[in-house]
Amino acid sequence: MAAPSLLNWRRVSSFTGPVPRARHGHRAVAIRELMIIFGGGNEGIADELHVYNTVTNQWFLPAVRGDIPPGCAAHGFVCDGTRILVFGGMVEYGRYSNELYELQASRWLWKKVKPHPPSSGLPPCPRLGHSFSLYGNKCYLFGGLANESEDSNNNVPRYLNDFYELELQHGSGVVGWSIPVTKGIVPSPRESHTAVIYCKKDSGSPKMYVFGGMCGARLDDLWQLDLETMSWSKPETKGTVPLPRSLHTASVIGNKMYIFGGWVPHKGENIETSPHDCEWRCTSSFSYLNLDTAEWTTLVSDSQEDKKNSRPRPRAGHCAVAIGTRLYFWSGRDGYKKALNSQVCCKDLWYLDTEKPPAPSQVQLIKATTNSFHVKWDEVPTVEGYLLQLNTDLPYQAASSDSSAAPNMQGVRMDPHRQGSNSTIPNSVSDNSAKTEHTALKGTSVKNRPDLKASSDSNATLHSSLAANASNHNSCVVDVLRKNEGPHTSAYIGVLSSCLDLRTVVPETSVSSSVSSAQTMVTQQTIKTESSSTNGAVVKDETSLTTFSTKSEVDEACALPATKISRVEAHATAMPFSKETPSNPVATMKAGERQWCDVGIFKNNTALVSQFYLLPKGKQSISKIGNADVPDYSLLKKQDLVPGTGYRFRVAAINGCGIGPFSKISEFKTCIPGFPGAPSAVRISKNVEGIHLSWEPPTSPSGNILEYSAYLAIRTAQIQDNPSQLVFMRIYCGLKTSCIVTAGQLANAHIDYTSRPAIVFRISAKNEKGYGPATQVRWLQGNNKKAPLN
Repeated sequence: MAAPSLLNWRRVSSFTGPVPRARHGHRAVAIRELMIIFGGGNEGIADELHVYNTVTNQWFLPAVRGDIPPGCAAHGFVCDGTRILVFGGMVEYGRYSNELYELQASRWLWKKVKPHPPSSGLPPCPRLGHSFSLYGNKCYLFGGLANESEDSNNNVPRYLNDFYELELQHGSGVVGWSIPVTKGIVPSPRESHTAVIYCKKDSGSPKMYVFGGMCGARLDDLWQLDLETMSWSKPETKGTVPLPRSLHTASVIGNKMYIFGGWVPHKGENIETSPHDCEWRCTSSFSYLNLDTAEWTTLVSDSQEDKKNSRPRPRAGHCAVAIGTRLYFWSGRDGYKKALNSQVCCKDLWYLDTEKPPAPSQVQLIKATTNSFHVKWDEVPTVEGYLLQLNTDLPYQAASSDSSAAPNMQGVRMDPHRQGSNSTIPNSVSDNSAKTEHTALKGTSVKNRPDLKASSDSNATLHSSLAANASNHNSCVVDVLRKNEGPHTSAYIGVLSSCLDLRTVVPETSVSSSVSSAQTMVTQQTIKTESSSTNGAVVKDETSLTTFSTKSEVDEACALPATKISRVEAHATAMPFSKETPSNPVATMKAGERQWCDVGIFKNNTALVSQFYLLPKGKQSISKIGNADVPDYSLLKKQDLVPGTGYRFRVAAINGCGIGPFSKISEFKTCIPGFPGAPSAVRISKNVEGIHLSWEPPTSPSGNILEYSAYLAIRTAQIQDNPSQLVFMRIYCGLKTSCIVTAGQLANAHIDYTSRPAIVFRISAKNEKGYGPATQVRWLQGNNKKAPLN
């Protein structure tokens, strides 16, 4: 975490939609990128459900239906997947609730639920200011404030320290309340405290942490409940404990519990001698507790003044939500004017990045030309941009130092990060649509590439050319590999990408779309396919076999910020490595020894790359965006991409904490004119003989198409020994753009488990110059290992 002076708060100033009125006592939860707010009050209790999309910066009011609950404040509010539970709270002055409501956010449907009472004892009494925490299939209710008087106008407060467990049914509904028998000293009664649940990675039992609250005076004690042994304890902590407070927020990100705001003692008051009479005020102090080491760290102290309005002003009764590693804060009250007997509420929305973003997925190829690449990578939540870099074996001259270059500008970076991971972002559409995944993996030749090793950060794949003519198809596979490096494979993919509609939230599922042409429509068949690209040798007939390497594949379709379901078309047409490829004019250097050049900083997760920036000689200093070091690109010289040349790519995400680690390295090669593109719009449908496989001609045939070849990955002993080595059997060769794959052929199919279980097909086109890149399709088979077509 950044030092206190480096905290980079951001106030959201540009948003659209109906903004909720300012309030306090409201609650908020997150469903993916959505912040969902309910209840609270200021001149009356609010009963609307408000949603803020943190990607599109849009507020909206969903059209809720069903058993809509009355407005409430200081209630319990938890989220389990895409359902939300609301318990208790104040429904009007002096009248509290103990009712339980469930919201199915995928349909915005409210339902009043009635849990079974405990087998011994009474159910929870009406209350406000309690904590209500979720872990697994159970909610844990602790404390709060009850009204002892039957007359709501005659409030007789009673602070609570009772503890209940609510068991949930899977998906919807609840089982009932129970009263666990706990050990140890129970925390004192309180309300307006916080409770979070945390479990150490790989070890330990889940523990609930209760901090602060109000019981006539504000509290600063920390309690821990082991949810397996049901034992209460007071952990010994290090560091500076935050001031006593109530109406604060507590949020867990990673192993840290962040405490922000609340009511605290007025400066100079001795709360030990007069706890009930001293003055209280709001605070903007900000601390966290490391839940692994039990050490407090102060990020913003209570004495730090903010004269520049660079962070949220003091407040209490606000809400806080963690989305990824970013914390959002909204509204709350910032004071109490006794003379007017009213509160002053904030209406501002702030966020804070608590750590650098994770590494994005590998860069994926959408389209290659002779002098450019269209690339993409999976989105990283809550980031402000992406730094894309490349390096190449071609020599590039550092820009000479002159008056046009600012002092110490840097356009090329060495490689400080060598880690990263692929990621998959699921989306969803209609259950009736064909389920597909799309990948455009890099084309990397092993031949003449001593610098590429089989390592975690280099996805080198063995590949070879399809034969340039019929006689080549009959030649030995080893001879094909020796004579000619193979094509990049690629795909023309039409993706129907579902995003969070402003009217609905859909539970996360696999990507659902049809592989089709430019005007993609969702098919009504239930065939599951996955269209992707790798590299490999392919052969002519059912008797000749060859192998090639594949690595893990990532989704080509990603969650795009949109207000409705969108069509996204990705064109991938990479040309083959060929004996006509120009040789490099300099000896190859290892990738790790090459300097990385900035392509630029991109707001979104796609980039059209035709140039990169050069490093001025002797210039090192760089400017900043937030805490991220970035160059002033307007002062740097550019170099164009060269045809027939391999380029390595990596990408890192940027947020308020700086530049995160880089992705794994991908490598692509610019095109050589003349070869056909990859077949597109692949479709699979069942028929009585097996399945019908069809496709569209390449969008760039570069001449007349002489024939197509289709291949099926089959089971062999080699694959059992090395699952990454796929063996293909040719199942079709001809001019037609479709073929039948028989049940007998499918019986020999290999089920690929590199991502989701699938049968793998490849289709490529040949013109006068030879075979071009192949389109790979993964026909998803579900999670069972049954034979296809079952």
